Formats: sequence, structure tokens, C-alpha cells
Amino acid sequence: MSKAPRTDEQASDGHASDGHGAARPAADSHDLIRVHGARENNLKDVSVELPKRRLTVFTGVSGSGKSSLVFNTIAAESQRMINETYSAFVQGFMPTLARPEVDVLDGLTTAIIVDQQRLGADPRSTVGTATDVNAMLRVLFSRLGEPHIGSPNAFAFNVASVRASGGITVERGAGKTKTVKATFNRTGGMCTRCEGRGKVSDIDLTQLYDDSKSLAEGAFTIPGWKSDSQWTVQVYAQSGFVDPDKPIREYTEKELQAFLYGEPVKVKVNGVNLTYEGLIPKIQKSFLAKDREGMQPHIRDFVDRAVAFTTCPDCDGTRLSAEARSSKIKKVSIADACAMQISDLATWVAGLDEPSVAPLLTALRNSLDSFVEIGLGYLSLDRPAGTLSGGEAQRVKMIRHLGSSLTDTTYVFDEPTVGLHPHDIQRMNDLLLRLRDKGNTVLVVEHKPETIAIADHVVDLGPGAGAAGGAVCFEGTVEGLRSSGALTGRHFDDRASLKETVRERTGVLEIRGAATHNLRDVDVDIPLGVLTVVTGVAGSGKSSLVHGSLVGGSQGLDPDVVVVDQGAIRGSRRSNPATYTGLLDPIRKAFAKANGVKPALFSANSEGACPACNGAGVIFTDLAMMAGVSTPCEECEGKRFQPEVLEYRLGGRDISEVLAMSVTEAEEFFREGEARTPAAHRVLTRLVDVGLGYLSLGQPLTTLSGGERQRLKLATHMSEKGGVYILDEPTAGLHLADVEQLLGLLDRLVDSGKSVIVVEHHQAVMAHADWIIDLGPGAGHDGGSVVFEGTPADLVAKRSTLTGEHLAAYVGA
Repeated sequence: MSKAPRTDEQASDGHASDGHGAARPAADSHDLIRVHGARENNLKDVSVELPKRRLTVFTGVSGSGKSSLVFNTIAAESQRMINETYSAFVQGFMPTLARPEVDVLDGLTTAIIVDQQRLGADPRSTVGTATDVNAMLRVLFSRLGEPHIGSPNAFAFNVASVRASGGITVERGAGKTKTVKATFNRTGGMCTRCEGRGKVSDIDLTQLYDDSKSLAEGAFTIPGWKSDSQWTVQVYAQSGFVDPDKPIREYTEKELQAFLYGEPVKVKVNGVNLTYEGLIPKIQKSFLAKDREGMQPHIRDFVDRAVAFTTCPDCDGTRLSAEARSSKIKKVSIADACAMQISDLATWVAGLDEPSVAPLLTALRNSLDSFVEIGLGYLSLDRPAGTLSGGEAQRVKMIRHLGSSLTDTTYVFDEPTVGLHPHDIQRMNDLLLRLRDKGNTVLVVEHKPETIAIADHVVDLGPGAGAAGGAVCFEGTVEGLRSSGALTGRHFDDRASLKETVRERTGVLEIRGAATHNLRDVDVDIPLGVLTVVTGVAGSGKSSLVHGSLVGGSQGLDPDVVVVDQGAIRGSRRSNPATYTGLLDPIRKAFAKANGVKPALFSANSEGACPACNGAGVIFTDLAMMAGVSTPCEECEGKRFQPEVLEYRLGGRDISEVLAMSVTEAEEFFREGEARTPAAHRVLTRLVDVGLGYLSLGQPLTTLSGGERQRLKLATHMSEKGGVYILDEPTAGLHLADVEQLLGLLDRLVDSGKSVIVVEHHQAVMAHADWIIDLGPGAGHDGGSVVFEGTPADLVAKRSTLTGEHLAAYVGA
């Protein structure tokens, strides 16, 4: 391992000097975070010493152990130790964190994690509520709004108006009591029609039942509702509110009201007490309250057919009551303010001058200016939080910390430049340096050379990924990294060159009059049969053009389009690459055929599961107020299967040994010989093609990094027979050395007759493209136009856009 020499401020005995040889107080000598013997996931007894109050960047290929060291070791132990300072009672309500596998962790400070986990998708969560800017606006309007309608709650779409009256018991002296009449009022800003959601659901009754039939004849057409045995159906049939033998279309008005909208009430069905409620509220609770993406496909199809979400006609989608919208400051209501682009809202707030709320205005201006500074000025406060990308969500979380008075804390960032145009990366770098200069320790996991270049200290992990990684290849300065010979150092100054010749298009996809979100009636032709890159600054309209016009638009392309977006992979700790890609099905069938038994025996989630751990391989123990622990199952020794199942073999290996193989090993194993399985080999070949050869087949999906998950999705979608592939920033989470492999994969897709459309900021992908569509010139209402169409060489030659300038600098033109 290469290591930079220590400075005179990091003396070997752990004490510091002041630069002139004089000893400083002992308290000032704690200037390092020391990690010794870290063994989380694939880490191999890693030991590093990180300088405090400096910017340290962790690099290495995806899966090399960066997140295991930074998040699962340093940040996790910091959070665990802070949690232990609370009483046992309070700890019982907090998330339980196990102690990381590490020998020594010394010099830790409070860790604040700013990751890429998407913000909650609750329908009432918006950018404004997630950053507390809405709270400040509500106070502002409650003080300055005309007419005055009440407290800040009167402007909150999450607070309903409540009125109550009745008798209350008041205690008097000497144990006497008196009942007095009291009235309670609370004015909230919630729209009563949509309950603060901004949308209302319109349910198509024809999709719920056939009104020509009676309940006894099976009128319900809802998936899973059968008239003969289903308890839910029996509740309606035996409730006494409707005649089960009468066709629904012949119900009286009273019967129909009770059938569709009846209040919850207890009824007796076959001697059992059950709850009856109207069909509409029942459907809303059973289906609409659940996450659509988590539904089974047939249930999701039913919901899509039966339910239409439309903008609330009472509040026009603002979520607010008429009273809340009537109170204004300088002719602007709080609904108008939340709908403004944040950069415009910042200008409006800057124009307010009212001494009585001067501190509030200052705090509000600072928060809004932070949005603009961080490159999110194109958002609006009423934007649903669940619609933000991972990169946008991370930058929204940063807003809370930019104005923080805390110092000497550790900020941990997970690829903060993801989703950023090269023009915006400099802004992010400035923010990271600003946090450092306030006296904080900043730890950043990053692949972009522009951010690595500003580091005070670099830790490079590798040399490979998975089992081939987990070691420190270099620790020191950026200049030392360049000359270290480590993989990141060798590729640090790599630059993709422009193509001498580009492919000829075989046709075009015509987009006419695109106006989704900020698009300005865009007309553009996307060439087919080539690699097309759609680029532009964050918020310029790239996703609106591609996803809004191609995927969800009126082009008639849906059956032919394969979309690989940045949505999270859904899976439990039992899910792994073999189950997610469908690889396990042909493997189980091959084992079953070779041994003359049922395929279900070779599933750890079915008949073959170890009874002690139910096929999980580990026993999870909840220790209530202490950290929960997981230990390998003693019965199956972590192999997940019953002993009898492990006696069956294919090609000399049992099923647990196959799941422990790496993708590369399995690709060779299933290629030829006794274990030859063409269906499994095809899936494994695709996994190798996207650079996931180091993953083990049975590795839990919950342990995969963001880059690994993205490529796993890509490998899965490659089996689909679409003619047009749309990829949303496929370089997210990719190391410099992996980008070249991705470009080769994109070339193979195009050469096989596919049309590939990539929404991307990475200059290497732009340089490698056959055609570029650049949107802008700015973000939000300053974007939404096509500012360039043509080849990368033409874009570099003209340098007429921000993208052109950065691409020209990248290729050295």
C-alpha cells in the first residue's frame, strides 16, 4: 500500500506541534480518526488514519468496500455510540445498531449522514415540508397576510380545521368539581375535499362489480374476491344492509348508499363478529393506501383500471383551503409562493421589508438562497418529495446543514455529484469546502475526478471489487494518488476521445409539441439505430423530454421501449442476484432434473429451506433496548438448506456451493459439461457484460452498492426484446475504470440493432455518442428548449452551450 508521509502536525506519538516545535495542549492533539482492523462486509483488516477538519475522499471501483468503511464502520459506530448516551427507555424507541466488525475506532465525532436515500413518498410530503421552509412561510403569512385568518396552522395543508363543544369538568378547591360548557376551535389550512393531497381519486364502479348480477351470483370483479368462500364478500352478503340475491342495479337508493359508502359497523357472519363498511372506503384502505410499486402485477393492473387520480377541483391542486388562499402578501398567496420556482421565490422574499419579522425574513432568505446555490433553484416548494431523484434528495438534505452552527462534526456524503452537470459540480465542490472550512470533518465517497481533485486526503480501496477488494491501495494526497499506480490513479486523467466517424441513423422518433413540466413546445427528432445522449444542466428538461414524451407520451412506443431508470430495486434480505434476475429458476430445474426430485426443494424460500432459520441462513435476535444481532444458523451453518437437500448434486456441487460462486465462476460452471444449462448461462453472460462478475449469486441485495444495483437492473432488462433502450444516467456509481466497459456495452447494444437513448452528464459518454441533444440553456423556466442537436464534434467546435464548453475542455479541444 502506498502512503503519504505524515506532516509535522501529525507526530508519531499522537501529540501535535504548533508548527514551531512548541507542544500544544493535549486536547488539541486529537486530530485523527483512527480505524484499525475493519472487517465489515469485504473489508480485509483495513487500517486508516483520517485527518480531522479536512476533506477526505474515498475512491475505488464499485463494490471495493468504500461504503463498508465509511458508512457501515465509521458513521455506524458514531451513531451507535451517540444512541448509547440515551437512557435505556429512550433507546427502546430508536433504531438498533450493531457494533461494526472493527478492532479499534478512535477519535470519532458526531456523524451526520447525507445519503441518496429518496425522501418519503407520502402524498403530503413536499420539498417545502422536507426542508422546513414551509414552516417559515406559514409564520410569515400568519403575521403579514391580509386578511388575517389565524395562526400558522391556518396555512398548513397537513392540519385540518376542528370545531368541538361540550361540557368539561373543572376542579375547584376542597375537592369540589363543576361542569362548564366549553367550545374549541382550531383553524387549519387543509382542503377538505382532497385532505391535503392535491388530488382526488375517481373510482370506476364498473371495474368493481357487474351490476347485472347479485352478490350471490359473484357480482364482484375485484381480484381475489370470490362469492363462495371469501370472508370479505360474505360480510357484504350477510350484513343485512343489502339483499344478496338481488342484482346490484335493482338496489334502492338506501341500499346503494349503504353498499357503497356505509360507515364501519360490527356485523355477525357465520357466528363471527366482523366489521362491515362501504365498498368505496374498503377499496381505498385495501388498495389505494398501499404503495403501487409494491403491489403484485395483477393487483397493480386492477388499480390502474379502476382508479383515476385527478387534480382536486376545490383547491386546484394547491392542497389548501379557500381561506388559506385568500390571505395574501403583496397580492401573493401562500399557494402562489409555494408554486413559484424557488429562484423566483427567493427574489420575491428579498423584496419584503418588514421590521417586525426581520429575523424570520433573514432565515427564510438564507434557506432559499441555499437552494439556488446548491443548484436546486428550479424546484418549487410544492413539488412532491417522492418525485425527487436520489441526487436531488441528497442536495435537499444538504440545505439543512449549510446554515448549521455546528462545528467539529463529521459530514458523510454518498456521491454528492450524482445527477449533476459538469457546470454544477463546481458549486457542489464549493459547498463541501465551505463545510470543511467551518471546522468540520468531511468524508465523501466519490468517483468524479473533479471532486477527487479538491480533496485534502484520499483513500483508495480495491484493487478489485467484492472478494477481490476490501484493501487500502493508497492513502495520501491527490498528487500522490496520480503517481501511485493504483487503479484510480492510473485512470484519473483518462479522457474519452471524440469518434472519428459516427453511425448513420436508420430512422427517427418524432417528438412534436412536447410541453411536459418546463418544456417549451419542443419539436425534436431522436435518431434510431445510433447512440443518442440527451444532456443539459440539472432541471433543464431532459427527463421530461425522454420520459414524458417517449415513455409516457403519445408516440405509441410503450411495447417497444425498455426503460432502465434510477428507481430503487425492491427486495428483502432474502433477495439476491440469482432471484432478482430469474437465474435461480433454470438452476433449480437443472438440479431437479439431474436428481429426479421437485425443483421446490432447491429454493431456500420453499420446501428446501432449513427449518431452524426458515432459509435465511442467519438467526435474527431482537434484544429490545439493546442492538439486535444476527448470527449464522447453527443447524445449516449459514447454507440455508436442509441437510437432505445438500446431498443432491449437479456437476459435483450442491445448491449452496453454487449460490456461493461468483458470477464469473458460475458462468464457466454452467457453460459446458454435466452442469451445462444454456438458460442460466445466458443470464450469467449478461451479468458479466455489465461488470458484475465478482458478485456471488446468493449475496443479499441489501448489501449491494448503488452502482451495483443500477447495473443489475441493466443486465435484467437486456433480456427484453425492445428496440429502443432508454437509460437514465447509467454511469451513476461507476468508477473511472468501469466507464470504458459501459461504453463497450452500449456499443454492443447499438451494433445488435438497438436504438440507445441515454440521459447523461458524464463527458465520456457524451464524447462517445453518435448524436447529442442538449437542453437548456438553464434550469426550470430558464430551460426547456433544445439548444443544440448534432454530433459531439460539432458541439465541441461550436462551444455554443455550457455543455459544449465543458465537453471541449474535457477532450482537450
